[in-house]
Amino acid sequence: MPGDNHLGPAWPENVGILAIEIYFPPHYVDQNELEQFDEVSTGKYVIGLGQSKMGYCTDREDVNSLCLTVVQKLMEKHNIPYGSIGKLEVGTETLLDKSKSVKSVLMQLFQESENTDIEGVDTTNACYGGTAALFNCINWLESSACDGRYAMAVAADIAVYARGSARCTGGAGAVAMLLGPNAPIVFERGVRSTHIQHSYDFYKPNMESEYPIVDGKLTIECYLSALDKCYSKYKQKFSQVYPNSNEFSITDSDAFIFHTPYCKIVQKSLARLAVQDFINHCGNWPELEKFKNIDLEESYFNKDLEKAAMSATRELFEEKTKPSLTLAKNVGNMYTPSVYGGLVSYLLSNDIDKLPGKRLVLFSYGSGLASSMFSVKIDNSVSQQLKNLYKGIADVPARLEKRIKVSPSVFDKIMKLREETCHKAPYFPVGEKDCLLPGTFYLTSVDDMFRRKYARIPPESHNNFNHTSK
Repeated sequence: MPGDNHLGPAWPENVGILAIEIYFPPHYVDQNELEQFDEVSTGKYVIGLGQSKMGYCTDREDVNSLCLTVVQKLMEKHNIPYGSIGKLEVGTETLLDKSKSVKSVLMQLFQESENTDIEGVDTTNACYGGTAALFNCINWLESSACDGRYAMAVAADIAVYARGSARCTGGAGAVAMLLGPNAPIVFERGVRSTHIQHSYDFYKPNMESEYPIVDGKLTIECYLSALDKCYSKYKQKFSQVYPNSNEFSITDSDAFIFHTPYCKIVQKSLARLAVQDFINHCGNWPELEKFKNIDLEESYFNKDLEKAAMSATRELFEEKTKPSLTLAKNVGNMYTPSVYGGLVSYLLSNDIDKLPGKRLVLFSYGSGLASSMFSVKIDNSVSQQLKNLYKGIADVPARLEKRIKVSPSVFDKIMKLREETCHKAPYFPVGEKDCLLPGTFYLTSVDDMFRRKYARIPPESHNNFNHTSK
């Protein structure tokens, strides 16, 4: 059980991630086959965007069921008492209701424990909502409001697009993170940077549709502009926290993990950080010499700069960022869970004994727009906490392999069904249940008052391991 109350001026030590769980749907469409179905040039999705497979949900799953599944699995795997949660926040842009929060639906899981004293509701701003939920949880843990219990941040979305050029950038998934002091993955204090401004690059004004309105060129510009501004502010804050260190550069972090609408933009993003380092005279990139006087705000679509920077940082990308792209490449854009799927991918790409001491910098972006850059450090010892966290996500590769490939034509029909029924009432889902993995929640019905009911595929018995107290 959690430790003592953290009232008073003393901050809890090493606040961070104690455990993490990720869920993605059991179906996917192959991007090579989708290229043929969409009659686009060969390699447009696989090479041009860097995508391999795309997960999607049938009408049996919605954002509520994704969250129910990922939270219940986290609690079961790590043997966490429901009474030990004092803060629970959900970040999502997949709205089923303009009033009722997904968090309130999750409270069904807490009924047996009779724990209703749990702060937090939902946060929405495109793909940034999960990060806002995470920050709210950290702030609570470090405040006088914290009563010594754990916090949990949940991020979940179903990313779907109308037929056309954007449909291949969809995906779906959910992440739940258990947060508290004395964690194996610790949030660095004082270096968190944020950039928020008004933009119509991607938005969902039509409440009767799951589809967004997207200005593709503008959203790339907004993403890269937000990255520039967050990195600049991160570097400034790093110098304030570590005044005896040299100016922060991309060589000072073991990994850079980005929100991933598609994988190719992530490679461009790391290259973008190198350009800023070079302009600020803290990076040795002779390939960029002819760009030393370039205006960053005028360079978002400068192909010569982009090509030179990506070439210069190719090895760093392979080392520091590519290991974080496994889930993004094979599941697609999960929206709010995206950057945390990157964290899971990076952790699993390393042997556990090589993780301690690493610093990981994360960049979170949500259109409209809100963005932040922050960093975590992995505890210097291979503690039982880290072993438990690592063990909890060790089944991810096997779950990716167990998924069912569906033809693009079937996928197209399922997207059409979602389009026609996403806000229909009454409604009884027709998607198969047999393909859902053990422990998955699914939608059984929507009554004529739009009230949703769920059931659960019986779970497999877990080799549970006690979660070490705070």
